[in-house]
Amino acid sequence: MHEGDEIILSTMEHHSNIVPWQLQAERKRLTIKVIPMTDDGTLDMEAYANLFTERTRIVSVAHVSNVLGTVNPVADMIRIAHEHHVPVLIDGAQSAPHFRVDVQALDCDFFVFSGHKVYGPTGIGVLYGKEDWLDKLPPYQGGGEMIAHVSFEKTTFERPPLKFEAGTPDYVATHGLATALDYVTDLGLDNIARHEKELTKYALSQLRNIEGIKIYGHPSSSDEVGEAVISFNVGNIHHMDLGTLLDRLGIAVRTGHHCAQPLMDRLGVLGTVRASFALYNTKQEIDAFVDGLERVVKMF
Repeated sequence: MHEGDEIILSTMEHHSNIVPWQLQAERKRLTIKVIPMTDDGTLDMEAYANLFTERTRIVSVAHVSNVLGTVNPVADMIRIAHEHHVPVLIDGAQSAPHFRVDVQALDCDFFVFSGHKVYGPTGIGVLYGKEDWLDKLPPYQGGGEMIAHVSFEKTTFERPPLKFEAGTPDYVATHGLATALDYVTDLGLDNIARHEKELTKYALSQLRNIEGIKIYGHPSSSDEVGEAVISFNVGNIHHMDLGTLLDRLGIAVRTGHHCAQPLMDRLGVLGTVRASFALYNTKQEIDAFVDGLERVVKMF
């Protein structure tokens, strides 16, 4: 990329996606353009289509919001970007563990997700890239196994994926991640998605009965719920107070900005309480969560 080139990101991005692009923008004087979000928690697709210029070089977007549970229409976003000959990177950290993803059907140029989100080890993740792009990209670090020939005058590199795998492989983490992927595959990602949708729908139906609750995303006018995460506040109660008291009751939630400060700014809040569901959760646990929340709210 060169000075004046443009990157398109979405309002819902996680810090781990925003910060690397900001660093690149500062170093190379690139321009970051942000896809605005509508009031119902979805991306403004008309505005997105109008962001492209001849200087646009890449689109980077989260598949699923880790705050709102919104599933972004990435297939349409990729199609629009490709009409402008712009590659697309999809952050699949919140989608890969929850439902089936077909990168070839999406036609994305890159797809990434982290190992620990799919019940594997920490410190490892997956980068999928189209072969043409991986051939073009230079290695990001040097070491054994990634070179074809080295001299003081010139170095040539192995073909991907070896080009990007310098040094001794992290075979412990890769084996753990492979085992985790086998596990969710054996369970069936469609089964996981069905179970988590049922939990999310059930939790929303219970939470909406709590007086003063404000749920972000998952519009009540829609029959379709987002992915298995619900962010909310109740009245003027500080989200950290709610989370701390729920923790005392043995109920684990996350509070704060969830590594998505630009999204918090768009929502007009400092933070939220976030309840997340996974393949191992049950409706009985949701009942305990809702009962605990009602008990905590009464304290205020």
